[in-house]
Amino acid sequence: MSVIYDLILILDPSAPDAQRAKIRTDAEAAITAHGEVVGIHDWGLRTLAYEIDHKKEGEYHLIQFRGPAALLETLQRSLSVTDAIIRFRIIKLAPGTPEPVQMEASIAPAVVVEVEAPVQAEVEVEVEVEVEAEVEVEAPAEPTPAA
Repeated sequence: MSVIYDLILILDPSAPDAQRAKIRTDAEAAITAHGEVVGIHDWGLRTLAYEIDHKKEGEYHLIQFRGPAALLETLQRSLSVTDAIIRFRIIKLAPGTPEPVQMEASIAPAVVVEVEAPVQAEVEVEVEVEVEAEVEVEAPAEPTPAA
């Protein structure tokens, strides 16, 4: 069994649609010519963790493939000089790595939390306070007459 690689492409969303589609198809064609495509996952438009070249969003694509080292070099060379690619990474997966999460395009993964409405209850509280205090008050001293 050969090694599986992940190719993650982050494309410039301001580039024409035809140019972005050509980049994806060229990468897939290069992989198919020298290797085997295992899976393609389009994750759509996402906000970048930090600005890259003054861009705040990128169009994410994940292509999983098998192939020789020569294919990696070819992809590295062609993708690094291609316009409209903000970033790309080729990652060698460790054996036993689970399948990638299926994300719908243009929708960030959401966590659904069910919360019950707060229950309002009337509670009667009886408070009995007994205060026993002995207070001694001393009368103020009478002023002495001035001579």
